[in-house]
Amino acid sequence: MRVADGDPGVECQLDFAYMGMLDDPHTGRRRKVHALIFSAVYSRHQFVWLTYSQTLSAVIAGCEAAWEFFGGVFAVIVPDNLKPVVNHADQLTPTLGDGWLDYAQHVGFGTDPARVRSPKDKPRVERAVQYVRGNFWAGEHFTDLDDAQARAERWCREVAGMRVHGTTCARPLEVFTAAEQPQLLPVPARYDQPILKQVKVHKDFHAEIGKALYSLPGQWIGVTLDARADSELVKFYHRGQLVKVHPRQRPGARHTDRADLPEDNVGYAMRDLTTLVATCAGHGYHVGIYAERILDHPLPWTRMRSVYALIGLVKRYGPSPVDAACETALVMDVISVSKISSMLAAGTETATPQLPAAAGAGHTRFARDPSEFTVPTRHITAVPPLPEDADPDQESNR
Repeated sequence: MRVADGDPGVECQLDFAYMGMLDDPHTGRRRKVHALIFSAVYSRHQFVWLTYSQTLSAVIAGCEAAWEFFGGVFAVIVPDNLKPVVNHADQLTPTLGDGWLDYAQHVGFGTDPARVRSPKDKPRVERAVQYVRGNFWAGEHFTDLDDAQARAERWCREVAGMRVHGTTCARPLEVFTAAEQPQLLPVPARYDQPILKQVKVHKDFHAEIGKALYSLPGQWIGVTLDARADSELVKFYHRGQLVKVHPRQRPGARHTDRADLPEDNVGYAMRDLTTLVATCAGHGYHVGIYAERILDHPLPWTRMRSVYALIGLVKRYGPSPVDAACETALVMDVISVSKISSMLAAGTETATPQLPAAAGAGHTRFARDPSEFTVPTRHITAVPPLPEDADPDQESNR
């Protein structure tokens, strides 16, 4: 039974077809080349997209190039049961892939997949496969895939588009330009293909997507969420409800929201010295000063463990004794949490500090009397000078 073509600009059928082998200069070996063929149902105008793979990225890249070629988007796409498009084939309610649904929503077309092993559901493109393989690919020599793609687009316009079609008895390009192109949907902005995957939130409050880590609240630890990451944002969903949004990070980076972490651990996880000192100051003025003295170091984050030990003493002995011990230690200029712990254990945090005596004060074991260092004065009698005619030997005897 022949099915009517429908209204202009509504339906476009597409299918993958194997073309042959082609040298790949990037890998240095021959690879299989597949053609994603688009066939407009009303005008029979065609577009051919050549690719090495049949992934979702290849299908979307072919669709993007097809909309540019046609100058618009068809309202309904009739694909074969491509794995990137259809997750579960069914005659009545086929299940489409999340990636394809996201792209279809972005562009604005509907999808009506053909039934399994039912080529008559898309006869316009099925018949075009033999024509593309025999008229365009057979007997041709291409330097690489880019050369083949450029020649394929020229063939679609000048050969396939300008031939007199056997069924419509008209030139497909002329019919498309006159009747279909004005009815097409506008070409949308370039599609930013996202990463779609399911991720599990780990005990460190983070989930991984695109080799980067993103934080989530503790209530989602151990739960598997749906993640969508494009070039700008990363979104996490639970049963269709948005639960968290992060800016996209490069591979190896991490983005942590302070609100997602427990209040007791946020300073440690973020290495936030200001918050850590403020926490200590909340237990006592001298405790805060003591924490600042501990962190006064070229690498302050290496001293954070000592500050947390000081906070542990507050939890054990209470704020007042620890504040008194810190005050005493500051007077003695002793910066050591171990000394604070010893003072609290001995109960000497409120004892008056004994400052060391000044040098020379009091009697010491090896002290000597200052008179011992006095040098006695010697009196020398002056000798009168000899006359000018005196004997030198006599002078030497003197």
